[in-house]
Amino acid sequence: MQDTLELYLTCPKGLEHLLEAEAAELGLSATQGRLAGVAGQGSLEVAYRLCLWSRLANRVLMVLNRLSVSNPEDLYLQLREMPWEEHVDGGGSIAVEFTGGGSGFDNTHFGALKVKDAIVDRFRAKVGKRPSVNKQQPDLRVHVHLERGQASVSLDLSGHSLHQRGYRLQQGAAPLKENLAAAILLRSNWPAMAKEGKALVDPMCGSATFLIEAAMMAADMAPNLKRTHWGFSGWLGHVPALWQRLHEEAQARAQAGRLQEPLWIRGYEADPRLIGPARANIERAGLVDWIKVYQGELASFAPSPDKNQTGLVVCNPPYGERLGDTASLVYLYQHLGERLRAGCEGWQAAIFTGAPELCKRMGIRSHKQYALFNGPLPCKLVLMDLTPERYVLERKADSSSAEAPTAAALSEGAQMFANRLKKNQRTLGKWAKRENISCYRLYDADMPEYALAVDVYGEQIHVQEYAAPKSVDEAKAQQRLTDALTAIPPTLGVNPNKVYMKRRERQSGKRQYEKQDSSGNFIEVQEGQARLLINLTDYLDTGLFLDHRPMRLRIAREAAGKQFLNLFCYTGTATVHAAVGGARNTTSVDLSGTYLDWARRNLALNGFSDKHKLVQSDVVQFLEQDRGEYDLIFIDPPTFSNSKRMQGVFDVQRDHARLLELAMARLAKGGVLYFSNNFRKFQLDDALSQRYVVQDISAQTLDEDFKRNPKIHRAWRFTRPA
Repeated sequence: MQDTLELYLTCPKGLEHLLEAEAAELGLSATQGRLAGVAGQGSLEVAYRLCLWSRLANRVLMVLNRLSVSNPEDLYLQLREMPWEEHVDGGGSIAVEFTGGGSGFDNTHFGALKVKDAIVDRFRAKVGKRPSVNKQQPDLRVHVHLERGQASVSLDLSGHSLHQRGYRLQQGAAPLKENLAAAILLRSNWPAMAKEGKALVDPMCGSATFLIEAAMMAADMAPNLKRTHWGFSGWLGHVPALWQRLHEEAQARAQAGRLQEPLWIRGYEADPRLIGPARANIERAGLVDWIKVYQGELASFAPSPDKNQTGLVVCNPPYGERLGDTASLVYLYQHLGERLRAGCEGWQAAIFTGAPELCKRMGIRSHKQYALFNGPLPCKLVLMDLTPERYVLERKADSSSAEAPTAAALSEGAQMFANRLKKNQRTLGKWAKRENISCYRLYDADMPEYALAVDVYGEQIHVQEYAAPKSVDEAKAQQRLTDALTAIPPTLGVNPNKVYMKRRERQSGKRQYEKQDSSGNFIEVQEGQARLLINLTDYLDTGLFLDHRPMRLRIAREAAGKQFLNLFCYTGTATVHAAVGGARNTTSVDLSGTYLDWARRNLALNGFSDKHKLVQSDVVQFLEQDRGEYDLIFIDPPTFSNSKRMQGVFDVQRDHARLLELAMARLAKGGVLYFSNNFRKFQLDDALSQRYVVQDISAQTLDEDFKRNPKIHRAWRFTRPA
């Protein structure tokens, strides 16, 4: 065997420059970067070191020969002349991998078959017996690559791909390969930071790949120290004594590294199903003393409590191709940026994503971006300095600009309406400010001739016109609406473009579900500790029933540690309050995919993941099939529904008793069920009060902005008798 070997290392696209620098450091000479690989020269000891220590390579190939090939028979004859008996015993096993093409090779399977035939025919002729084929763990793995009539014939010294370190037996739904994770850490300058004693945290750690790769770098552990089988294990040219020396040297370095004072390396993961596998992976890697993993939503993520501690925040958030819905991811990235700005000042951040445009929602300017690939998917590694000068703040509209509302001459009727708005704003505005409420009903047909509901959503105004009875002249009704819309901007000091108008009338059939518009313009508002998305243009309702504010806040106060069920969940606003209030888990059920998508966005906006279950189903069918047990249940059904997804029609008066019986069967011992509806003629079935402890809490669920209209809804509290 020659002292200097021709070696070729393969790697994922985008890692070539990093791999070339790493290979040179490990002893490879005359290096040349190629597409998805690096060529060079080195001794057998260098080849072994590359197998053991390369954090980036997929395979280490030892080139045996280079052949000029004109056709398949030509390749067969040249391969048959090679001394394969010097590399594997006739009673051993082989596997063949063929890549590339041309020169009469139409597919790689045919090429691999031709190579295998040449080798076994050589053995039959020379020693009278032939090696068997073992694709899983052969004694010799042969690799042939054909390109432009040139074939390189190599032995694969690594065996299985080197990214398979041996510690990760369990992983999440969207795993990141270990060598790609290592590349991201190297690009993020983690090794230098580790030498300075910096910290590392992953707020979405999954199966802990980033954490383990980072800890192995910091503790000077060879990435492939845990592997038990290699491509050279059954190769006749293998030198066990040399390998043993290198392996013992790596073990000694790892032992010394682990005895150092561990760095602060932490991971947080929202999905409880991944915590066990992540900790098992850490244990298999031998890094239990170095890495801690906790279950926690992004909403609760915070770095080291030591204010002087800085380091690297690294994560691979979902980006649409793999997990979740792109629209909700906008708010996930936005929330990630908020958490980093609020709690990680002075740190570095490394965000690996297939949707770099989402990183713009984080509000932090990057200082460097690297193009990488996650399998075939083009991705970016976005590096950020978490310092205030890098933060991108949204520009506030200049109140003195031309957009500011201007006063208009008001008719007598419009002035009367404006005076009522001012009066309401004086009282309700003070109450809303005192209670820190940004969304409330300012006016609700207080003057019969102006049959409108005027709702305040922060700086936006939402107006609903109640359809006038047929006895009212249509022209007069239209004039009053015009008067009101003219009066609202100057009276409330808002831009006319921020006043949204809809007409509310009795809906039937498919019309009750029709969109009013398709702008897709969602606006974020705050309610208590929850952040919620409203849409003032696309639907008749905005996504937030203002009259149920007290009920949602009650749920937030009572949800800590409980399992919460939200039936007819609409846009999931009550679910968000339960999650913010500390619910152990939540289940939200609705027939509408549109509303469930909205609920998913609301959860993501607050940093919550799909541990909060969203179920598209008819509620009654769900309750008939479900066997869960819930400590807190909220039911706010529509008065009437004939959705095409339903079997039959839902009528709250007719069907509420069966609905509540099914729901109470799912209520845990000591649990509470809240039931409400907006049907003004509703009568609760007397039989329910005989079976359960029922309290009418309607008055307790009306805030100041709805007390003038106590029939807006009714609400009850259900528990089981002691």
